[in-house]
Amino acid sequence: MRNPLVLLTVFMMTMACNRGEEVTVHTEPPINKPNIQVVDGQFTPEIMHQLGKVSDPQLSPDGTKILYGVAYTDIKANKSQRHLFVMDVDGQNNKKITAQNTSLSNARWYKDGEYILFLMKGQLYSMKANASGIIHQVSNVPNGISGFELSPDHSKIYYISQIRSAAKPTDVYPDLPKSSGRIITDLMYRHWDCFVENIPRTFVADLDNRHLLHGGNALKNAFDLLGEEPYELPTLPFGGTEQLSWSADGKMIAYACRKVTGKDYAFSTNTDIYLYNLENGQVENITEGNMGYDTDPRFSPDGRYIAWVSMERGGFEADKQRLFVMDLQTRTKTELSKDYGYNVQSPVWMDNSQGLYFTSLVNALQGVFETDLTGNIRRITSDKVWNDFGGVAMAANGRLITTYTSMCAPAEIVSIDPVSGEFVALTHENDAVLAQLKETPMEERWITTTDNKKMHTWVVYPTDFDPNKKYPALLFCTGGPQGTISQGWSTRWNPRLMAAQGYIVILPNRRGTTAFGQEWCDQISGDYMGQNMQDYLSAVKDLKKEKFVGKVGAAGASYGGFSIYYLAGIHDGMFSAFLSHAGIFNQEQMYLMTEELWFPTWDNGGAPWDNNPIARRHYANSAHKLIKNWDTPIMVTHGEMDYRVPVEQGMAAFNAAQMMGVPSEMLLFPEENHWILKPQNSIHWHRSFFAWFDKWLKTE
Repeated sequence: MRNPLVLLTVFMMTMACNRGEEVTVHTEPPINKPNIQVVDGQFTPEIMHQLGKVSDPQLSPDGTKILYGVAYTDIKANKSQRHLFVMDVDGQNNKKITAQNTSLSNARWYKDGEYILFLMKGQLYSMKANASGIIHQVSNVPNGISGFELSPDHSKIYYISQIRSAAKPTDVYPDLPKSSGRIITDLMYRHWDCFVENIPRTFVADLDNRHLLHGGNALKNAFDLLGEEPYELPTLPFGGTEQLSWSADGKMIAYACRKVTGKDYAFSTNTDIYLYNLENGQVENITEGNMGYDTDPRFSPDGRYIAWVSMERGGFEADKQRLFVMDLQTRTKTELSKDYGYNVQSPVWMDNSQGLYFTSLVNALQGVFETDLTGNIRRITSDKVWNDFGGVAMAANGRLITTYTSMCAPAEIVSIDPVSGEFVALTHENDAVLAQLKETPMEERWITTTDNKKMHTWVVYPTDFDPNKKYPALLFCTGGPQGTISQGWSTRWNPRLMAAQGYIVILPNRRGTTAFGQEWCDQISGDYMGQNMQDYLSAVKDLKKEKFVGKVGAAGASYGGFSIYYLAGIHDGMFSAFLSHAGIFNQEQMYLMTEELWFPTWDNGGAPWDNNPIARRHYANSAHKLIKNWDTPIMVTHGEMDYRVPVEQGMAAFNAAQMMGVPSEMLLFPEENHWILKPQNSIHWHRSFFAWFDKWLKTE
């Protein structure tokens, strides 16, 4: 029964942009922090999904407070809601300031910090930061807003909305208003999990302070930054406001854009950094000639420099991420990471404009680093602490503010001493629940590979681990294929959750992972069936030397799913069960059905019809050609809205297993994409995952 006090609560908000205040009564209570019940210290999928998800810390203009969000999940309602919090920069006086029964996002401080702006149901809202409870809708954008950033003086805003990019049936045949047909004449007609009929664009508008604080349409004189150009801004599917930046004086906007369409888009990673002059409308491409990704532009606080992240090789998404700076006065470009062997991510300028902070994955840990303008790079956070840190901002007390995670705990906000690297947690959203869970032992190993190199491998042990007992083990095959198994937290693949079910989890950073130098990363391209497969087998052989390791299974997604299908054909009895999610099965079909064609063109050595040694070897060794060797139970899971690795790949693998008489199951989710995201779907997936492996690995 609902609490009558909740039902009696009314929430005042200014809704109409063309008139006064309007009262809206919330008929459903918001999703608040759940009362999580831990039984016998056991970690479960249900607990994992109900942990608070802390994100997006924003420093107040004076650097003394932090605005951030926490999302809570209601499993029964099958959804999450994100609420806003404010605390002092030292973590004190932490309070929740919103109580809507819908999610709030992209919260930003306004002016002196008395007010904040945020997005709700696709529109911009304002409210006082003191949790007064009155909010005002201050935009009326027809297609909604998905992200925004304010200019330094808060007189302007750029925001992301959608425009129509494909013809409607009625555009061609006005007398057929009920036709749902799509006329397709070029590539990139679908991307990630949707058909590309609308694309994101960035608009710039003046801010009317009067309406912004008291309600009404505060966005004036809005215009599309790309004008009549037919491109996306930011780039699909994951680009956001981080791909744009205001200059210090608010007179320029830098943005990253891939200015190609159709077939050219499908084969290109060539985003460039453009400078847009708001006073005269002139546009300058400052990275012309570089054919790889140029992303994350950042103007310096003093307005003299701009920094960005750059990949050199076109068509390769995992090239080294280099840090560049250009002096806007002399137009001199300098690569600050020239002598640095790892990737640069999330660059942020120091307040004095004399250097930058950034994050970087090094030997399976994401740390915080700094560099001056000559490229002297120093690690700030210790490599002895098993945490991953996010991008940083400076606080008034001279400390850095960011988030950290581990395999055992989701994100919390932390404060870091930029000199010593010492850090202190400022939020404790999940401490009370995590304290009730049994500890999860973990170690890292450096395993010798078949070519006599050392491979980093995490090993996570079951709770109450006893080396005198025997446990089933799971090999996790990471996707990408370029990526890293670090100390990140995920509700999709969670080693702590696997270990809590009684499994030893083996997590090798095999060839192709990105935190061990570019040579280690590059090796996998054109060699999907080669050294990295031997790396997986080396990790399992190393663990199987231990008396406490029993039967071994293997699981993975995307390229990790391909790894499962391929290992199923070559493992020679090493594994007792497999599970592949969203896995690549038939490389020839995959090439013709995926959307971003630059990816398989690079990694496969070309198209199936190309007559070069790498392409011929790659397609000749597709996993589907080993089906006659399959003899081990295998489960296939897939989202039917997955356009990166289309569902037909999973269906073909399951059909083949059935035809070969291999014990097999398939679990499909009609409304999921490459990832299984909806709470109940995810719990269903996890229950099926553990039931499958329990059946084959926990029995004699």
